[in-house]
Amino acid sequence: MVNALRHLAGRVWLYPHDPDPAKVQGCVAVIADDAGSLLVDAGNSPAVARRVREAVATAGLPLPRRLIYTHHHWDHVWGACAWPEVEVVGHRAGARMLRTDAGRPWSEAYVRELAAADKRMIPSCTARSAAMSGLWDGFSVIPPHVEFDDTLTLPGGVEVRHVGGGHAEDSTVVAVPDSGVLLLGDSFYPPPLHLRQPEDGLDVALIRHLLTDYPPTRYSWYVDSHDDPRPSTTLHRML
Repeated sequence: MVNALRHLAGRVWLYPHDPDPAKVQGCVAVIADDAGSLLVDAGNSPAVARRVREAVATAGLPLPRRLIYTHHHWDHVWGACAWPEVEVVGHRAGARMLRTDAGRPWSEAYVRELAAADKRMIPSCTARSAAMSGLWDGFSVIPPHVEFDDTLTLPGGVEVRHVGGGHAEDSTVVAVPDSGVLLLGDSFYPPPLHLRQPEDGLDVALIRHLLTDYPPTRYSWYVDSHDDPRPSTTLHRML
C-alpha cells in the first residue's frame, strides 16, 4: 500500500519518501509512544501530512503530540499546518528563518515570482507548486514552538542534536537509542540546487563523525530523508 507506514525497527515507523527526485518528498518518521507519538519532519505539503495522519490511524499508533524539524527547508516543514494540535520543535537558527518564511505571501503567484527572480529556483518552485496542487487556502508556514541550540532529550529518551553542515545551517539528527535508529534528515547532503557549487558533494567528514558518535554497534539503521533506510551492514555505501 503506497500510503502505508513501514515499520522499520522498535517503535520507529516510516512514511516513505517519493523515489521521484523531482517531487522533493522526503520520508516522515513516526516514533510511537503511548503518551503521544513523535513525528520527525512534516512532509512537503498539508496533503502529505494528511496522508501521514491517515496512515498513523490505520497502523493503530497513538496520534502525535510533537513534531521535530530536521531543518527548515520547505519540503520538511510545509505539512506542519495540517497538525495544529502538535507542538513543533526546531533548532534556533531554523526558527529564525521560518519566522521570515511565515511572513511571505505564499500562493501560486508568489511561487512563480520566486522562479522568475532566480532561474536556479525553478526546480524547487515547480516542485512546490506540484506539492500544493493549487490548494493554498489555509496554508501557513509554522515556526517551531520550542527552540533549542545544541541538544535536547525528549520524553521517552529520543535524542535531538544539532549538527549543521553544508546543506542547512540548522541540520539536526534524531536518535532513537532503544530502537537502534538514527534519523539524519538531509544533514550530509550538498547544498540545495540553487546554492550548489560544482565542487559540492556529500559531506563525508560529517558522515564519519556521525558514525563515530552513533556507531553501528548501537544503531542498526541510518535513515536520510530522500533515500531508502540504510542498514549498518551497508555503511560503506555512505562513504
